[in-house]
Amino acid sequence: MNKLKLSLIACTSYCLVLLSAEAQEQHGWRGPNRDGAYPDTELLKEWAAEGPELLWETLNAGKGWSSPVIVDGRLYITGMNEDESKEIFSAYTLTGEKIYTVEYGNPWNKSFPDTRTTPTIAGKKAYLISGLGEVVCIDIKKGNIDWTVDGREQFEVKTGPWGTAEAPLVFDNKVIFCPGGDQTAMVALNAKNGELVWKSKSIGELCSYVSPLLIRHNGMVQIIGISGESIFGVNPETGDMQWVFSDWGEDFAFKDAGKISCNTPLFKDGKLFFSNGYDLNSYMLQLADDGQSVTKLWKNSDLDTHHGGYVLVDGTIYGSNWINNSKGNWVAVDWNSGETKYETAWEGKGKGSIITADNMLFCFDEKKGYVGLVPVTPEKFNVISEFKITKGEGPFWAHPVINEGILYIRHGNALMAYSISK
Repeated sequence: MNKLKLSLIACTSYCLVLLSAEAQEQHGWRGPNRDGAYPDTELLKEWAAEGPELLWETLNAGKGWSSPVIVDGRLYITGMNEDESKEIFSAYTLTGEKIYTVEYGNPWNKSFPDTRTTPTIAGKKAYLISGLGEVVCIDIKKGNIDWTVDGREQFEVKTGPWGTAEAPLVFDNKVIFCPGGDQTAMVALNAKNGELVWKSKSIGELCSYVSPLLIRHNGMVQIIGISGESIFGVNPETGDMQWVFSDWGEDFAFKDAGKISCNTPLFKDGKLFFSNGYDLNSYMLQLADDGQSVTKLWKNSDLDTHHGGYVLVDGTIYGSNWINNSKGNWVAVDWNSGETKYETAWEGKGKGSIITADNMLFCFDEKKGYVGLVPVTPEKFNVISEFKITKGEGPFWAHPVINEGILYIRHGNALMAYSISK
């Protein structure tokens, strides 16, 4: 009887932990599941020649490549202050009026310094990581900094040429960050005070520019991270490294690929997909039933996404590939087989970022700033409507966001909101 009571208590405690973790909803990088898929429906299937209706715009967001996050009637975004000496976190109304701005961290001090971290909002807090690796918690109602942890000083962050470019993962009252380097590959901080909860072992590689992904597999929870040449899985309770994979084959040509790894993987039914540009190709991995290892299922050499992300819709992966830093085509690949369904140029444009909603693809050309509307079909890349972003400056690297029928596009210091609902 005592054993039965203890078993019931243990089971109840475990279930409560899972419920607590599930209840801690986060908002941020590339939508609800970090996969570029947004739940909006009843969206326009075609736009006017000049584009959808512009609801509002602001030119004071500060320079940056991060995306906005919309939560409880407010919009939050990061950027640079006027003299570009600090990164800033700003809150706006949903009609574009700025509520407050707070300086929170130091930008990367070498090439391409503009702010890159998309805020992660959980409860009444925003969590951010500066270009120099400072992890910061901000009270979103008051606009006050609750705590800051200097990742370079505490964890000896080891980056590639473009600093830290990561949106933190918030799960089970932990803030997950991937410093790389010789001390640890991934750490968990207490979301309330920033104190260290655990740190994984080191793989001895650079950190990448990839925001970590939470997955659930056969009743288990795991966090997926990417480092210089490896992809790995970590136990979110203990920080134990459960597997590391780097067996890409002899044609994996670029050492320290983490210098250019930018895309958060996709996960479905035990399979992990991810891709890099610079002819590093794309790969599908199968996670073992016990979550302790992975095997390579296939490689595709047509889809090698640079930093625009990719989406999975009805068994097909969509994204753009890397021909060079200025050029790329748009590609569809079968999720199960790795077969290329199409590789098509967007006439007069190049590669870019992609999101999906309501059975449509929203493509954002990174060089000229065109936004394209494309029906989801593995047979053809067919741009139904397109329009050009003319405000802002610099490359068009920020990923679009859709929330309640509104498409948000960020370009440097400019942020625009378009009505795309029927």
